[in-house]
Amino acid sequence: MVNQYKKQVWLAGIGLTALTLGAGVSSLNLLSDFQMPSMKEWLAAAPATADLSLAQDPNSQVLALATQPANRAAKLEAIAKGMPSIDRNRARYLLATDLIQQDRGGKALPWLEGLEKDYPVLAAHILAKRAQAYTATGNPAKAAETWKALLQKHPKDIAAAEALYALGKTNPQYWDQVLTQFPSHPRAVDVASARLEKKPDQPQLLLQIARHGIYTPGILGVLNRLKEEYASKLTPEDWEAIAFAFWEKGYYGSAGAAYGKAPNTPLNMYRTGRGAQLGERTKDAIVAYQELLQAYPTTKEAGQALIKIAELVDKPEAAVPFLDQAINQFPDRAAEALAVKAEVLLALKSPESALQAQQSVITQHSKSETAAKLRWKQVEEHVKQGNIKPAWEWARQLAQENPDSEYAPEASFWIGKWAAQLGQKKESQQAFEYVLSNYPDSYYAWRSASMLGWNVGDFTTVRAQSPQIAESFRRSTPLAGSIATQELYLLGQDLDAWTRWQAEFVNRVQPTVAEQFTDGLMRMGVGDNLDGIFMLSNLSSREPAAEKAQYKTLRQQVGYWEALYPFPYEGLIKQSAKELQINPMLVTALIRQESRFQPKIESSVGATGLMQVMPETADWVAKQIKVKDYSLGNPSDNIKIGTWYLDYTHREYSNNSLFAVASYNAGPGSVADWISRFGFSDPDRFIEQIPFPETKGYVESVFGNYWNYLRLYNPEVSKKLAEYSSEHSALSGAAP
Repeated sequence: MVNQYKKQVWLAGIGLTALTLGAGVSSLNLLSDFQMPSMKEWLAAAPATADLSLAQDPNSQVLALATQPANRAAKLEAIAKGMPSIDRNRARYLLATDLIQQDRGGKALPWLEGLEKDYPVLAAHILAKRAQAYTATGNPAKAAETWKALLQKHPKDIAAAEALYALGKTNPQYWDQVLTQFPSHPRAVDVASARLEKKPDQPQLLLQIARHGIYTPGILGVLNRLKEEYASKLTPEDWEAIAFAFWEKGYYGSAGAAYGKAPNTPLNMYRTGRGAQLGERTKDAIVAYQELLQAYPTTKEAGQALIKIAELVDKPEAAVPFLDQAINQFPDRAAEALAVKAEVLLALKSPESALQAQQSVITQHSKSETAAKLRWKQVEEHVKQGNIKPAWEWARQLAQENPDSEYAPEASFWIGKWAAQLGQKKESQQAFEYVLSNYPDSYYAWRSASMLGWNVGDFTTVRAQSPQIAESFRRSTPLAGSIATQELYLLGQDLDAWTRWQAEFVNRVQPTVAEQFTDGLMRMGVGDNLDGIFMLSNLSSREPAAEKAQYKTLRQQVGYWEALYPFPYEGLIKQSAKELQINPMLVTALIRQESRFQPKIESSVGATGLMQVMPETADWVAKQIKVKDYSLGNPSDNIKIGTWYLDYTHREYSNNSLFAVASYNAGPGSVADWISRFGFSDPDRFIEQIPFPETKGYVESVFGNYWNYLRLYNPEVSKKLAEYSSEHSALSGAAP
């Protein structure tokens, strides 16, 4: 099994502690005057808020049916035949779209009759559906007439692109109009692709795809053709579009080279250097960073460039001037620059100066993430030496000074563990409750709940649990996009909503919080879960205070979390889990980590599908369960085989889910070796000792996923957590 989604855990980092500096240098002496506030004071901190609300229509029966296409016809018909209302209009629209998809266009037409007058927000789309219905009935003349009516009545509506595309199949002038009037619409990309098949030598059409078709499977071929065959004809703006596409697809070396020919903006120049650095072109990277410093010396990108140059120069002493400049001129980068300077000073055999740089991070930039990293490194070093009391004190300081750090949930949890070991049961309980209150979505919230005796399972019991799973909730309104786009999304018309959004989303390089959230939703709607979940989860990386506040507001709304932790394939998962008597939420958690619910995804070594099963493993499992014909790209087959293998790893380790999940990732041989080497007296300590960072992160991610599914979809756990966490209690209706 292969995990493609590594949790990035900073473990090596600065590496300048009293234990590594050498004789004569004491530990960071910053704890003598440190006073830890009580847990009540910790809990009193009020979260920041901002005006980002995911509006819902709790009274709409149709929206409740929107994401349940199976067996909804009778309910929709009853609503559609009722008194005039918005729900009646929605029901008619959904009935018609369902019938068209079933190739029953004649049955759809009555539901669409006159609907555009009653449902103006989707008037253009209603005409489009009517044209599609006529096509389904074999009446191309009426279909063409309806498409033309759409163009006449709604010429500027995004749905007009569908009419132009349909009519352009017989009249090329309409396709010309798609390209000029709706260049970012997916239909324009379709037109460009179709024309390139007939006549490949058309660079403007290649550029059309490069700018607006990043999602297309052949985008890399398009980008490479442009840079190899038409380089002399491209403008700086063309290169910028090519560079952005390469960057979005993760080809950073190619992106950096293209950004070097784009307009000289701070971001473009920084990415020129960063792309060269990631592409291992060190000299080019240094030159690009230096050009950025000369052109835009006061921008935030310049501050980043100074630190990157310091990382790349050949001699340690050459790095110091760049780091000093970053420290003096860029306060928001000073802590990071000081940490890098400490590494440089250690390489220059100046341990006292290195320690002084570290102390400056802690004292002058105490709230920074760099300070949190340094504190956590101190924790780890003391734990390795068996010095629990100083480790505890450093963890407490981290929890107080860096509550938003990625290390804070872990530090707070271990405060509770160590307090229990030291016989301080009351403070141990308070620490676990603090984790639940302040980090309700974290893996350590699950561990804390388990330590407090909640009915959430632990590593030895979670496999056998069968938690109640509440029904999924209706969608929340996207935060950006037109009203028509939002309505289509709420109705579950994902492809139509996504198509409109492609034409509306113009701020792709630096989207707002609302736009990034909406883009994540739209990607998830059309099955691009890998990028969709990334867009949603990456909102946590926003740095400006206003954007951080907006993100915190989103976190208090159930629509954000249910999008981040979707429950596709619920029926298949429940069926396989029931047959093997394994917790369905644990299976779901593992699938989310393995594939992000992408049914046909394949890793570089061949692991395939939802549960990332290796072909040889699948063959072996198939023989065990007596299955001859199967496809790992088929969700049903993949879940059946993957769940059986997860059951097998549990049986191999007496139903210990920690070992079973670790074995699923790293193989049973590795886990057996770790048990032999480290023993198993404390599961949390065992996880810390796993020598594969990928597997350590994998285990924490899978059980973190499990906890989030439990708190979102299990009424009992959700209700109990709401007693501790104000953020979770704000998720109204999270567990009805």
